Amino acid sequence: MFDFIRTHQRLMQFVLLVLILPSFALIGVSGYTTYATGDQDLVKVADTVITTEDFDQARRYQLQEMQNNSPGGFDPAVLDNPPVRAALLETLIDRRVIITTATKERFSVSDATLRKTIAAMPQLQVDGQFSPERYNQVLASAGMSIRDFEQSQRAELALDRVLGPVALTSSVPVPVVQRIEQALTEQRSVRLKTWPASDYISSIVITEADIQAWYDANKPSLELPEQVTAQYLLLNEAAAMGNLPAVTDDELQAYYQQNKARYMQPARVNLSHIQINVPAGATQEQRDAALKQAQEIAELAQADATGFAELARTKSQDAGTANQGGSLGWITQGSWLGPLEKTVFALKKGEVSAAVDGPGGYHIFIANDIQPEQVESFDQVKPQLQVEINRQLGSERFADMATRLTGLIYDSPESLQPAADALGLQVKTVTGIARDRLLSVTEAGQEAASASPDAAILDDVRVRTALFMPQTYTEKQNSGVIEISPDTMLAVRVESITPVQLQPLENVADTIRQILLEERAVAAAQAAGQEVLASLQAQQASTEDVPEGFGDVLEISRISPLGLDKPILDAAYSVASKSLPHYAGVSGPQGYAIVRVEAVHAGDKENPLVAALPGELNRAWGQAEEKAVLQEMRVQSKVELLPEAENVIAGDIE
Repeated sequence: MFDFIRTHQRLMQFVLLVLILPSFALIGVSGYTTYATGDQDLVKVADTVITTEDFDQARRYQLQEMQNNSPGGFDPAVLDNPPVRAALLETLIDRRVIITTATKERFSVSDATLRKTIAAMPQLQVDGQFSPERYNQVLASAGMSIRDFEQSQRAELALDRVLGPVALTSSVPVPVVQRIEQALTEQRSVRLKTWPASDYISSIVITEADIQAWYDANKPSLELPEQVTAQYLLLNEAAAMGNLPAVTDDELQAYYQQNKARYMQPARVNLSHIQINVPAGATQEQRDAALKQAQEIAELAQADATGFAELARTKSQDAGTANQGGSLGWITQGSWLGPLEKTVFALKKGEVSAAVDGPGGYHIFIANDIQPEQVESFDQVKPQLQVEINRQLGSERFADMATRLTGLIYDSPESLQPAADALGLQVKTVTGIARDRLLSVTEAGQEAASASPDAAILDDVRVRTALFMPQTYTEKQNSGVIEISPDTMLAVRVESITPVQLQPLENVADTIRQILLEERAVAAAQAAGQEVLASLQAQQASTEDVPEGFGDVLEISRISPLGLDKPILDAAYSVASKSLPHYAGVSGPQGYAIVRVEAVHAGDKENPLVAALPGELNRAWGQAEEKAVLQEMRVQSKVELLPEAENVIAGDIE
């Protein structure tokens, strides 16, 4: 049973998905109105309630899914905020409204529809066909009966019928689609003139007073988050391999003898052959005739071995090798059937065998070259033996150290040093670990975790989470053992806490100077560009007269912007199609640009993106209608948020 689970993990995920859907508990249509009531009610939906128990169960499932999808890289804090909690509660409300509507309107599905749906599930198919054996095996491995599974599927199909037809029958009117197609494909001929901010940096002077003023005005943005100085023990392959006992020559020699076969290259022979076929089910007379023909060819080959390849081309009936002079390449001893192998490995270089009975008929072989058995000597493989033995010793030592580490950490919860002494590890100390990141050297000093060789490990969300848990953060006790990977583990401890603090001016002066340079360079570029724009807009321009500095014409459209940034594209399409050419200015972090729109004309509606547009619009429209229908269903179900819901969203619950 467990072997099946290990080798069919995707199937197990499928079954779990069936067991735990957005409602976080599947129920049959007949049981829609049976709900367990928690200690506190959050939302009333018709005659039912959503409780704190329902919400907590949903949060646990949400957290588990995020962790499964992002192992080692998921920060639980991203789910611990009011917007996420509010969104989760809204999802539960929508789900309950759909269930309530399905119950009231008696939605259900036929047995035929249920069977068709289950049969179409890829997880229950073998070679593209539904497999009853696979079906039974998957459910049995999950400990789920066929009745329960089919009841859950029937319930989900029934729920799909509440809003499913809304999206399936929604469509955007043809004139609307045509107008959108026209807007997307409309082409505009434009030219650009740019004022890069980088051109103005050299002329800008930033004084110490400027830096001080910016610093005083922006102190909140210069605050460093709360951070900890942490001690840690790292157990990995390198630590386990350190100070291994020296391996003696006698031990190396013994290991060599035990594994000598690994350093041995069996004998090889490079062969060519001529084959005379014997058909399957051949009579003795046919076999005798084939043997006679083979013997005659063998005599010719033995008389002049140098002509073997030509004989193979003209006489061999093996279509696969005849054109290559009968070449079979290198054959390693031990890879062929006994009688044939005995024959070919008895040949000397250049010697031709007699006709030999083998697969497909009779064969005549020639040994083109021979390599006798070769064994690497002890001295040749001694460095490799040393590495292999050390790796084995290191692996055994790592397993032992990993087993002992957990106990040692808990035996002395207020210090990592006893564990380090017992295991021969080093307690390391780093600074600048915040809840959401590792601070830079500028922010945290030379001992910053971000500058450590172990920075990638220390930045793992599991490490940061462990450091800010109450036991380690408040009580400054050792964390548990954190397994980063099968061969990397560590334990951490908070040595000291640094509260939120304002960075000193000298630490951020260079950063402020660069910010001011960039801001003023952009402002200078914008001023220069706007001056030219005002002049151009005041002139009576023509399409033929292109002002100096504008580039080549670009034929752009909304679905083919030719790499132009969105602000420039928006500016080009904000210009009315009359009274061209027309100019529009665009400011951005890189400087300033003027867009000259010279012409507007219809575009190519054969673009593949346009062909897919009706389907995309219909889907979007269907989703909007679903949302509207669901909103009306919420009104009819008399959804009411109770006072405790606000506490849940705010996080004021245990």
